[in-house]
Amino acid sequence: MSTLTHPSATEEPTRTRPRRLRGLLWLVARQHRTVLLACVAAVVLGSVAIIQQRGALLDNAHAAGWPATPVDDMDGAARLRMANAFTDIAAYVGYLPALFGVFLGAALLSSDQENGTARLVTTQSVTRSRWLLWKVGFAVALVAVTTAVLGSLLTWYWHAARPFVSTDWIDATIFDNTGPVLFAKALFTTSLGIAIGALVRRAVPAMALTLFGTFVLEVAFDYLKPHLAASRRVAFPLEGDHPAVLNGSVQVDQWVGTASGKLYGWGTCVNESDTDGCRAKKGIVNSVWDYFGYDQMATLQWTAAALLAVGSAVLLALAVWRTRRQAF
Repeated sequence: MSTLTHPSATEEPTRTRPRRLRGLLWLVARQHRTVLLACVAAVVLGSVAIIQQRGALLDNAHAAGWPATPVDDMDGAARLRMANAFTDIAAYVGYLPALFGVFLGAALLSSDQENGTARLVTTQSVTRSRWLLWKVGFAVALVAVTTAVLGSLLTWYWHAARPFVSTDWIDATIFDNTGPVLFAKALFTTSLGIAIGALVRRAVPAMALTLFGTFVLEVAFDYLKPHLAASRRVAFPLEGDHPAVLNGSVQVDQWVGTASGKLYGWGTCVNESDTDGCRAKKGIVNSVWDYFGYDQMATLQWTAAALLAVGSAVLLALAVWRTRRQAF
């Protein structure tokens, strides 16, 4: 006599919770989860720090009597503390392009090629183009979100801190980390790392080369900035006050000149025993400045961002072309 048996409850197949991320999205996020979590932490902690520091700056400024009290009449030590607080947090944000280039861009494709992951993925019914699209798209999206949030908040902070910090806004601390430039630089360094990784196909050498390339970029970018737009020129009496148009401006060059407009180097007659007589003989009566007005800052930043974006597109196209042609 046969008996019917029923599987016990313990023999029923266990149900696992479905993954919210599937396919290549899950794979890419899993591969780069350390960088992803670091970006989340940077956005959260950085946002809190910027908001807190901005509020503290305004509280301290109002406690010192600003805006009723002119900034120049405020306590110098208090102004220095406010300026240093902004400079410090801007400097930390300024490390993002290098970090993205070295730890995300350089390892994005090279580590998969070095470890054989690329060959495994592209033999599992996934085309090479689709794999590249997901990898590059993930990197660009991560860079965009992180830098957009922190760059926007730092720009907001800069607008509040501007009366108390250096007027040299073309300096890297301000120019490179506010507006669209932070995202554009981070995108370029990431693209540079991706391109180097695609050519070298080894993660550690690619990271080292990307770090060197980022250093070269910083040097070249500082040289390029003053040439992104035409500077303005203003002449005013040699011993007179600066005209209002120079408020918030950045000096590019300085001259001395005659009433007819002839220019001499700013040090002309300075070392002469009779400075005034030398100037009178040459007819020097004006101080002449070449400068960028504060209203030109946005034009300079967007021009720089556009050039960096074009360079990023070229580097990404090179990386994709090279990776599609080479054997895994």
